[in-house]
Amino acid sequence: MKHLFLFCFLLLVNSSCRKDLIRWQQVEKLETFTDKDRFNKIFFINDSLGFVIGGQRFFNSTILKTTDGGKTWNYRNIPEAPKSLFGITTSPNGTLYIIGFDGKLLKSEDAGESWQFHQLWYLPYKDIAMFDDKDGIAVGGISFYAGYKTQLDLNGNFGAFDSVGYEINDVEMIDGNAGYLATYGAILKTNDAGKSWQMQEIENDNFTSIRAYGENEAWTCGYNGSIFHTSDGGKNWERMRDGNDLTKPRYRLLDILFQDPQHGFAVGENGLFLFTDDGGYHWMEFERFTDNTLRCIISRKDGSLMVCGDNGRLYSVKPKRF
Repeated sequence: MKHLFLFCFLLLVNSSCRKDLIRWQQVEKLETFTDKDRFNKIFFINDSLGFVIGGQRFFNSTILKTTDGGKTWNYRNIPEAPKSLFGITTSPNGTLYIIGFDGKLLKSEDAGESWQFHQLWYLPYKDIAMFDDKDGIAVGGISFYAGYKTQLDLNGNFGAFDSVGYEINDVEMIDGNAGYLATYGAILKTNDAGKSWQMQEIENDNFTSIRAYGENEAWTCGYNGSIFHTSDGGKNWERMRDGNDLTKPRYRLLDILFQDPQHGFAVGENGLFLFTDDGGYHWMEFERFTDNTLRCIISRKDGSLMVCGDNGRLYSVKPKRF
């Protein structure tokens, strides 16, 4: 009887996965000139100028740059920063900042034509954000062992440093004062440019990504497959997907994106690509076009998507609904 129940349970789960599988209208693999580097972030300044950053954690940094909206990319290593790059942002005045493993910080004031190198603490930083033209924050850590927050200024000089007992995976600023941290087991929010952080009423996953849309809306995903949403600036969070629910497929999620309050996407390990058209209550899986892990997803002006991941993978994709 027990074996019959298990068989029926697995059949139910598998059949629900199959009926949700949806197809692509277009998938284009873009030339990146590498099949070894891991790409961690895609970042566009405008419709034409964009960057993809990554590398091999202990061996090299990689910056891809496009000036034609992502049709073609130029490949570049930065010898002064021979470790993988993880986070990229811009200050209000247009200065670019990139943070990498072992505290490698790069700064560009000419749209990525040249880069100035600065060395922070030798720590595994994962993301960076600027509060204004002068001050920002770099974050990182190692699993549930340790996490780091470092305040820094426009010249790459680091100031206040905080150590916490859990990894900080992502920082998302809403404006010069308000923003979120996605961490191993918690979401934190600041309303005073990082001087203080308040724990949110959300837990039970390793939160890998958080995206804010205006003052009130934000979505976050976790490595175990959980997805949460707030519509009131973090006062209340609704669990849209429970990654610990054994009746649901096991997803390993690394990034999340919403194009509007109803239509969203999430990506993760082994080419996982999810879609929702009801604000996150129900998620459908796209046919996988790669077995490589996908780590970052962005939306383009024409409604298409761009996604990057392991082994030099960078794609421009368009779901059938467009």
